[in-house]
Parts: sequence; structure tokens; C-alpha cells
Amino acid sequence: MAIKTYILVCGGTACQSSHGTELYDALRHELAAQGVENEAQVVRTGCFGFCEKGPIVKILPDETFYVCVKPEDAKEIVAEHVIKGRPVARLLYDASQSKANAKLEEIPFYQKQFRIVLRNCGVINPEKIEEYIARDGYAALAKALTEMTPEDIIEEVKKSGLRGRGGAGFPTWMKWNFTKQAAGEEKYIVCNADEGDPGAYMDRSTIEGDPHSILEAMAIAGRAVGANHGVIYIRAEYPLAIEHLETALKQAREYGLFGKNILGTGFDFDIELRLGAGAFVCGEETALLASAMGKRGMPIPRPPFPAVSGLWGKPTVINNVETWANIPVIILKGGEWFHKIGTEKSPGTKVFALTGKINNSGLIEVPMGITLREIVYDIGGGIRGGKKFKAVQTGGPSGGVITADYIDTPIDYEHLAELGSIMGSGGMIVMDEDDCMVDVARFYQEFCVDESCGKCAPCRIGTRTLLTLLEKIAKGNGEPRDIDKIKSVGRAMQKAALCGLGQTAPNPVLSTLRYFEDEYRAHIDERRCPAGKCKDLVRFVIDEAKCRGCTACARKCPVGAISGERQKPHVIDQNKCVKCGECFRTCRFGAISRQ
Repeated sequence: MAIKTYILVCGGTACQSSHGTELYDALRHELAAQGVENEAQVVRTGCFGFCEKGPIVKILPDETFYVCVKPEDAKEIVAEHVIKGRPVARLLYDASQSKANAKLEEIPFYQKQFRIVLRNCGVINPEKIEEYIARDGYAALAKALTEMTPEDIIEEVKKSGLRGRGGAGFPTWMKWNFTKQAAGEEKYIVCNADEGDPGAYMDRSTIEGDPHSILEAMAIAGRAVGANHGVIYIRAEYPLAIEHLETALKQAREYGLFGKNILGTGFDFDIELRLGAGAFVCGEETALLASAMGKRGMPIPRPPFPAVSGLWGKPTVINNVETWANIPVIILKGGEWFHKIGTEKSPGTKVFALTGKINNSGLIEVPMGITLREIVYDIGGGIRGGKKFKAVQTGGPSGGVITADYIDTPIDYEHLAELGSIMGSGGMIVMDEDDCMVDVARFYQEFCVDESCGKCAPCRIGTRTLLTLLEKIAKGNGEPRDIDKIKSVGRAMQKAALCGLGQTAPNPVLSTLRYFEDEYRAHIDERRCPAGKCKDLVRFVIDEAKCRGCTACARKCPVGAISGERQKPHVIDQNKCVKCGECFRTCRFGAISRQ
């Protein structure tokens, strides 16, 4: 009997951590138990993107979209939906619907997205090359090998206007062309999959859900620049992505799409994996190449640039995962098609990991030029708990904040630079009124101190100096002159540090200081943290007029700092209080204030 129903189950890391594997197994078990294993099939896909609502299940062909599905829901899904054709209303994105959900693209989270990089994620089984081929997989490679010259390939990428999605935004075609023109017969293609920004998981999810797109793109680049060998440098902390890459490589070789004489054209190309230990500095291309060669991951001065002297001293093209994932589509549909998406100077789409104080966290892909307001409120569903939007951090430890005053700013390379931030690899962390900007800056600076390789003094000493000043301010020991010290040290680092890590490490500090200097001043001049995050500057006080003496706060206090008789006002012993805030969150009468 032919398969009539396909049950797509998100197999990304996020959903797996929410019992997605158990859900997949339960659905397969129920199909057999209810006697319909020949009529329906369970397919494990990559990330659907809507991580806030995972695990996700999508039923084909009717495209019903289920959210927050648990293993114990499998029996009902099979019995009601697969056998009787009736959707399980309580699992729909909109539970009030009595029939199958609208198409995925009609759900608010997806409405303003445009998926190029993520085109196959949540659609195909990433462990089956046949499903990738069915969606035009490797057609771009075939076109590049049989219909295009190396110059044609580079020209098409040039027409697209694609800029490197790893952060700097350098024109992709230009990097390829430098390597093509470089002297020497031995050249390399490298994929930077060493994603290290806090809260970022764009590259990991792309590889998990669509590994063949990266392999195909690298082979196309090999043809364009005259390289026969590729290296994917990926952190060992991504086991599922590594597993899918290894499977994809094995399958591509078996199909004759990698190795010797690909598709009978005489072109040889193959790829090997190199695992990194998770050092953030190895996101910098010269440090990455050093690590890939078995050396310590430390940057070196440029020039020469990797395009001329990279892996093993040979000309090397290095791009990140998101950049590579665009290439097959550009070759198939044309550079002009791609250039019409986004903005004139920043064509195409950008993938963001939308996290933080947002209702709909997840992986999104949007056209360049979309506004921050559209991302936060239309796609992200607004701020959790109805709180006030304060800022969004883009670019991770190398970026800066965008405040509510600029929420209608188009998101592209130029506008972010004007605001003192960067695109970065695509982390986007939303903050609300309860977030302290001094604390945010301290967090990122602490990260940079830990991740600095220590090779150059501006980074090694500068990051530690900035962190010391921020900790001093957060503890209430700051002085007015500390503001000038932060600015001076930060600007010196931007000019003198050896690599991008040190040069951009001051960005979160200088950016928060630029837009929230009043918060810094409150910490210094008033010994007060307006957001109530810096524990050394916070006092919890009980208003006697509002206190009902219910004792709830006293029962919750972990150190016994609250005392008082039942039905009489309570008091907090400031010497015992550890500033945990449990009393503040517990009180139902608004009697406890944070000062």
C-alpha cells in the first residue's frame, strides 16, 4: 500500500533536548501498533526554526502544524489524524481552530520570513541524499561543471551581491577572485563552522538540517577557483551536525558527486572534517586555519590574506556556513534574482538566532532591510510578560546594542554600523526593562577575557582592564573618571588589537555606554542599579502600609532574612539578605520594593 501521510518531526538539537527523539520513536511505534505503518511514514527533519514551540510535528500533505508535542501525544495523533483525518485541535498552533492549520507560511512567526539558507530545514530528511536531490540538490554543481566556466561562476556570485555572512560582510565574489588569480596550482576551500557567539546556533542548525547544501557550494567554489580539496572546520561540541556531515559526504561519494572525475567532467574534489575545541578566537580566519593545521589557534598579522596564503601556505577561500548555503541557489536561479531580495548594498537574506526576552524565540531568516520592530513584534511576538522593550544585542561579543529609539531601523550592514553595532554571524538577543546595561557589558567582556588568546597586549590587557572597571562600577565602587577610562581603553583596543576579537571586544561596552550612560552614572553617582540586577547595589524593602503579614516572603527567603508575626508587617534584615529577589517575586500585594 502506498504511503498517504508523512509525519515530519523536528530532529534539530533544540527539539531533541525536549524529548524529540522519544517523540519520533513513539510515533513510529504507534503507526505499527495501530496497523498503519504501510500508510504513513515518520520523517526526521532538520530545525523548523520555531524553537519556542518545539518539539514540532508537521503532517503532509495537509500541512497541519503541531507545536509543543510530547511523546505521549503520539497515540492520539495517529488515531485521530492519520486514521480518521481529524486534526488534534489542542496541539495546533492556534488551538481554537477546528480544522487543520493553515500553511506554515501563514503562521505569524513565518509570515515575514524568506527562506533561502534554511530552504530545506524542516522539509527534508538531512540523512537522505535522495531527498536533497529531489529539491534540486546538486543541480547547481552539475550546471557549474557542464555549462559554466570558472569566470562565469564568479561573475554570477558578483551579480548576486552576496556578502560574507560571518560578520565582516566582505564581497564573496572578490574573495573567490583573489584566490583564483593567486599563483599556485594547489588551492583550498574552507568552511568556517566554528560558531562561537553566545546564544547563536544558526550554522549548527543549517548543517544539521541541510548538510548537502554546504558540500555542494564548496565544490562549486572549488571549480571556480581551481581547488580540489576542501576542509570543514567545525567545533566538536556539534555532534549531530558532524554526524550529518559525515553521512552526507559518504552518500555524495557513493553517488559520484565527490571524489575523482565528478559527473564525468574531469573535475576532482573532496572534503575532510577538522574538529575544533570551541575556542571563540578560532572564528577569526587566520586563527581557524592555524588550528586546522594542528597549531595553536592564534591569529597572525595580515597581509598576506588567506586568499593568497592560507591553509598550508596555499591560496584559500574561507567562508562561513550561511554564506556557503546561499551559493547553490544563486547558481541555479541567477545572481540577478538574488540581488532583488533585500537592499541594494546588502542583498539577500540574513539568518538570526532570536533569543532573550522574546515570546517567540527561534531561528529566523528574513530579507535584509527588514526593521527591528518587525522582527521583535511581528515575528518574535513581542516582549515576554508585556514588559517594555529596552534594547537588542546584535553581533554577540563583537557587536552592540540597538535601543528602542531605533526600533524602526532597517537591519543591514550599513545601518547597524551607523548605530555602533555589527551584523556579526547572526545572534540577536532581546532585552527588556529589567536588564542592566552595565551587567550586559560585563557579561560580554568576561566572555572576551576568557576567549582571548593572549597573543597581543591590547586584547590581553585591554579586555581585563575593561572587565575590572565594569566590575568596580557594578559593585558600587565606580568613580566618574572610570567612564573616560573605559572610552580611552576601548578606542585604543579598536585601533591596536591584532585581530577582530580584540578590535571588537570593546563594542558592547562602548555601545551600552553610548546609549545608556545615565545607567552607568546611576551606578557611579547614586550607587544604584536602576534595573535592580547588580546585587551589591540593590536593597529589598517592605512597605509596612502594604504588608498583610501573610508570611509568604518569609517562607521563601533562603537565608531567613525576613521576620515578623502573622498578620503584622514584616521586616528584612539587610545584613542577612543575599539579594536573591525571591521575596520580591513572591509578594502578591506589592509590599516589597526593589531600591
